[in-house]
Amino acid sequence: MATIWEKMQGGLIVSCQALPNEPLHGAGIMARMALAAEQGGAAAIRANGADDVRSIKAQTGLPVIGIVKRDYPGFPIYITPTFREVDELLDAGADMIAFDATLRKRPNGCTTEELIQRMHSRGVPAMADVSTLEEAQQAERLGADCVSTTLSGYTPYSVSRTGPDYELVEQAAERLHIPVFAEGRVSQPEQVAALLQLGAHAVVVGSAITRPQLIAERFAAAAGRRWQRDGFKAKG
Repeated sequence: MATIWEKMQGGLIVSCQALPNEPLHGAGIMARMALAAEQGGAAAIRANGADDVRSIKAQTGLPVIGIVKRDYPGFPIYITPTFREVDELLDAGADMIAFDATLRKRPNGCTTEELIQRMHSRGVPAMADVSTLEEAQQAERLGADCVSTTLSGYTPYSVSRTGPDYELVEQAAERLHIPVFAEGRVSQPEQVAALLQLGAHAVVVGSAITRPQLIAERFAAAAGRRWQRDGFKAKG
């Protein structure tokens, strides 16, 4: 039987997430979205929340990378920040757990190393979401099983970009001894191919596939620009 690493290698991971204020929010809806992604060739799913993880695992045969997004007042970290979120995902059956492994202060005093140990105690791999090469290297030293460039451009000290962080993916793939996943602002198939060529183990794509309100917004903006530039003449 193929390992989770073999199943994901060289493939597409689709992030199926919808926040409470978004039209497709709900575990059942996300499970159907994940099923569509599976039919389209996805190698794995990244999901937010224990309920979504359970529903997606019931609907698909794909590995599920679980996270819990939860805000703690006074702390910038919100992707699986504490033991509470890790335990929720472990109980939900997540095949891997991703968490914020940036250099910022974590709520409740727990450390990155302790979170990783909690996951390993149940035999679940730990994916460290990072924003810089330094954070990726630290995550490897602390025992993370893989890293993802999820948070590049989303910390005050990382460079903001309009597209993927190709440089971070390439540098991490060259210097680390654990798999490197590319994630963040991937919107085109050609970008997926380029990131794999640079050494990414797999590539995570979210909004460009699973957030139709944002997809529609891009097309509507293009129509608006055309209207402002040329106007339209009614036919008939």
